[in-house]
Amino acid sequence: MAEVAKQKEIFPSWNPSDVERIKTQSNYLRGTLEQSLNDLATGAIAEDDTQLIKFHGSYQQADRDLDVERKQQKLEPLYSFMIRVRIPGGLATADQWIAFDELSKTHANNTLKLTTRQAFQFHGVIKRKLKETMAKINDSLLDTIAACGDVNRNVMCTTNEAISPLVPDAFEMAQKISEHLLPKTTAYHEIWLDKKLLLDGKQDEEPIYGKTYLPRKFKIAIATPPYNDTDVYSNDIGLIAIEKDGKIEGFNFAVGGGLGMTFTEPGTYPRLGNILGFIPYHQTIEVVEEIVRLQRDYGNRENRRQARLKYTIDRLGIEKFTYLLETRLGYGFYPAKPFNFERNGDLFGWHQAQNGKWYVGLYIEHGRVKDEGDYLLKTGLRKIAELKKCDFRLTGNQGLVLGAIEDEDKFVIDQLLKEYDIWPRLRMSEARKNAIACVALNTCTMAFSEAERYLPKLMDKIDVILEENNLTEDEILIRMTGCPNGCGRPFLGEIGFVGRSMGRYNMYLGASFNGDRLNTLYKETLSEEEILAELKVLLKQYAEERESGERFGDFVGRKGIVELKPKVENH
Repeated sequence: MAEVAKQKEIFPSWNPSDVERIKTQSNYLRGTLEQSLNDLATGAIAEDDTQLIKFHGSYQQADRDLDVERKQQKLEPLYSFMIRVRIPGGLATADQWIAFDELSKTHANNTLKLTTRQAFQFHGVIKRKLKETMAKINDSLLDTIAACGDVNRNVMCTTNEAISPLVPDAFEMAQKISEHLLPKTTAYHEIWLDKKLLLDGKQDEEPIYGKTYLPRKFKIAIATPPYNDTDVYSNDIGLIAIEKDGKIEGFNFAVGGGLGMTFTEPGTYPRLGNILGFIPYHQTIEVVEEIVRLQRDYGNRENRRQARLKYTIDRLGIEKFTYLLETRLGYGFYPAKPFNFERNGDLFGWHQAQNGKWYVGLYIEHGRVKDEGDYLLKTGLRKIAELKKCDFRLTGNQGLVLGAIEDEDKFVIDQLLKEYDIWPRLRMSEARKNAIACVALNTCTMAFSEAERYLPKLMDKIDVILEENNLTEDEILIRMTGCPNGCGRPFLGEIGFVGRSMGRYNMYLGASFNGDRLNTLYKETLSEEEILAELKVLLKQYAEERESGERFGDFVGRKGIVELKPKVENH
């Protein structure tokens, strides 16, 4: 295999990780998944298959809240599966929303999770319902292949057309890239849809990925200035749309972003992408593919913690990486075109696009769509979907946009939003609207501490401090994760919390409001009491000493509270 030969050339020791063995021996992602699904003596699947099922869009998980109790009862962990739907650009129809709402009731835990990559997640799917759930997702005309695993994952894109008239062009490109980089194996259809596809006597082939796929996950996002609502620099490839005469002329390419790190490995770190230059619209897919191929050939297959494209670029050097890329393409990048990002986060409330249609941005607390107590969010959104008068656009910040609404339909949707207290949400600080938390406990195997279940309670206390300092109307980016893998993009928060152990967090400060600068470690292993004590001082100082229009992330740098990291620059 060419990719293996290249790896032996780059890494003479050639000691690939065990995941590489699993992929190589899997027969294009089949492994023993069918046998695992049919083994009803356990709620789990075979160990090797836990890696392969990721490529099909699912993770095996367990309820960690019950681990001790079940161990005492001599029972295996309470296994279940998370299923992630691949949905390029985050655009779903009303019928798809209804189908997923129903599926969450009958096959999952009666909630829908809207992720930071504009995907749907189902949680709590037990093994005997896993195959049927996958089939029903496919019945909705969406699927789960490549939503996880060592391949290109869900391609992100700005969804709210009220932001920019370029959104339809950007969305079209997101779909094209997603389809182009989709794995070509027929294993998905065979295992989940019982389709024995005819290959005319030929075996499966992966013309882009090869038999071993990529060394690690790969992420692509598109942003349309002035909004960086997809945190474009945090992706392996970030495409920044450049406008000319009302259309997308092409994209500035940023490469090498990625936020995951490991506390115990100093050689791991968050990184924002380098801007290589500009590529015309019609050449975009060719350039994207060649970057993926470069990562396939040069990425680290020995140490998965250093296998993302960011490490490949830093190992080679940006100049050599660019040279290899342009040599393969047979042409070079044009100089990057001017653009300006004003902010990231979502645009909330009602706004009208240039085409006359209406879009309403909704706050969904940490992306969890559920009914809880008197707050019937899930029911209200189902009622709106049943009207069939809008589509549903997931954002990169765990939010939701109801889109493409005609003038005559705006009133009835607005009435339902008010009836179910979905929008406007009263008495909510701007900081809370912009807050992001990953799933963390109780299902994530990586989490050291809480995030989604805890941040709302912490925000209640932070809101008191904001109110004391007249800062409730000020947008401040707060992000929390239960571990340093970066799923909630904590290193791009003006205030970032990263779980270190149960109930304790590292606190980071100083990211930029538009997403072009990482934050800096401020203090380690803080308890809630210590977090609130720090914020009382910091937010009071910010309220009293900030300059006109100064963002919190910039303020802490100007005052020397932390040393700010450099912003992304054109290469």
